[in-house]
Amino acid sequence: MRDKRDNPVSYPHRPAVDALDQAFDLLHAYQADPLVAVDAVIAEHPGFAMAHAFRAGLLATATDRAFEPELIRSVVAAEALAPQANDRERGHIAAVRAWLDGDWERATEAWGRVSMACPRDLLALQFAHLGDFYLGSSCMLRDRVGRVLPRWDRGVPGYGFVLGMHAFGLEEAGEYARAEARGLEAVALNPQDAWAVHAVTHVMEMEGRPQEGVNFLARSADDWAPTSLFAFHLWWHQALFYLDAGDADAALALFDTQIGAGGFGQALELIDGSALLWRLFLLGHDVGDRWLELREKWLTRVDDACYAFNDANAMMAFVGAADGEAQARLLAAVRRAASGTGSNAMMSREIGVPACEGFAAFGRGDHAGAIDRLLPLRAKANRFGGSHAQRDVLSWTLTEAAIRLGDRSLAEAFVAERQVWKPLSPVNSAWATRASALH
Repeated sequence: MRDKRDNPVSYPHRPAVDALDQAFDLLHAYQADPLVAVDAVIAEHPGFAMAHAFRAGLLATATDRAFEPELIRSVVAAEALAPQANDRERGHIAAVRAWLDGDWERATEAWGRVSMACPRDLLALQFAHLGDFYLGSSCMLRDRVGRVLPRWDRGVPGYGFVLGMHAFGLEEAGEYARAEARGLEAVALNPQDAWAVHAVTHVMEMEGRPQEGVNFLARSADDWAPTSLFAFHLWWHQALFYLDAGDADAALALFDTQIGAGGFGQALELIDGSALLWRLFLLGHDVGDRWLELREKWLTRVDDACYAFNDANAMMAFVGAADGEAQARLLAAVRRAASGTGSNAMMSREIGVPACEGFAAFGRGDHAGAIDRLLPLRAKANRFGGSHAQRDVLSWTLTEAAIRLGDRSLAEAFVAERQVWKPLSPVNSAWATRASALH
């Protein structure tokens, strides 16, 4: 049995294989709802090993401990079926087991090995791509896709998704012109491809082209937004464009109507909510009681410490809400995680603990302490994942902390760094004016 991209499948039932392919395609485009689709396949075909492995991968790459019980259930079910699975499927099963065990590097490489053995296994490529993202492996976001590109062309279903992933990898590796061209090619093949839209958006963010970014997302939204599981993040990028253009009101309106439209039910949504409000907070804008909803949702995860990147964003919400008790609980959890083993222990030790301490210091007015904790992270923040655009919050915080500290030389250095990147940014220009006014 082969799937529609000619990958071997052990389960001998054509309708089940076709239905699983359809669930895969929902994930590839980040359209609703691959979990519902795979649950329907499993309900009718409980002996389908690849379906259980796919379900486990979906839950694992959500990086949210709230999904852990279901992740365990899927991994156990997939492992029980491993003896009758083929080598490709056993590679997927090994990957989700490694992820569940906390070894994200081993999981990502397991999916990567499957992708090299079966170059048209788009699912293995996508899960490895997400693993590289969470691990902050910028060049691998590009190169892992590059390994299989020669085996793809327009005649293979899903070719545009491969182009979209490659576009994002090119962008994170700093190859902006190639990234934009490749991303636009992918969007032309499938306007619903949210990851390809995302790649082009990142180029415009990194190059400081806010009005183009606003126009691009507004123009394409009717294609990707209606049933997108990724819309909240693209709207977050839209809000960043508004902020960079000096329109805080428009950014807040997007927070209310789009970014928080899903009720912040998962960690990925909470991250974007915190990251936007923190930037507004740094610039001195009144965000009203918006911190309170984020605080309540993060409190349900305050002791989890399953991913340091999440923890840093949770700390922003607890500082914004002036909840000292939650800040202390979160720091205790992140420090415990740092003393453990696995991928998140490394992330927590190197980035998570000092990032949380730095944000907490900023919140209590200890701007020198915030700089002391955050400045060493600028060169290695990729180690706890996310994108360049997301990790830019460290630069924002350092710049504002230096200005509030009254350290002109430090403030001007941080502003100069930002203006090399975005010379026309009104936000950067305002910081430059404030920095030059310091004694």
